Amino acid sequence: MFANSAFALVLAAVAVSVRAQEPNCARNYTVVSGDTCDGISAKTSVSTYQLATVNADKIDPLCDNLFIGEALCLGIRGQDCQVTHVVESGDNCAAIAQTAGTTLDILLANNPNVDSQCSNIYPGEVLCTADDVIVVPPTTSTATAVISSSTA
Repeated sequence: MFANSAFALVLAAVAVSVRAQEPNCARNYTVVSGDTCDGISAKTSVSTYQLATVNADKIDPLCDNLFIGEALCLGIRGQDCQVTHVVESGDNCAAIAQTAGTTLDILLANNPNVDSQCSNIYPGEVLCTADDVIVVPPTTSTATAVISSSTA
């Protein structure tokens, strides 16, 4: 009986801890060995921009400070784009938008880190390709730095 009570107490503490850390988080992810920002984004269907922006207080500009067991938020409730495309060599925004069934304007609105000529996307970057504008948190200098330096 004591073991069951202790287990229930640990579970309750973990649940409260996760809620306290990210009260508006739609999805959570725990960092594992070998993770990178682009890798996490690709395997969890979250744009690189969204991951960096939502976790700007945790992820440094080079995304080299992730640690095993760290809890990350993948998206904010009501602002969580889960329809994504992993950029491949030779991709361009017009083709990505067309394949995804969206417009270039919507693609750029959902990925505010991408310039209007789409000249700053890179292989491995994950873009939101939703067919409607998903409201994302505002750009921060940390999020922009993480995104722009992911190829380094």
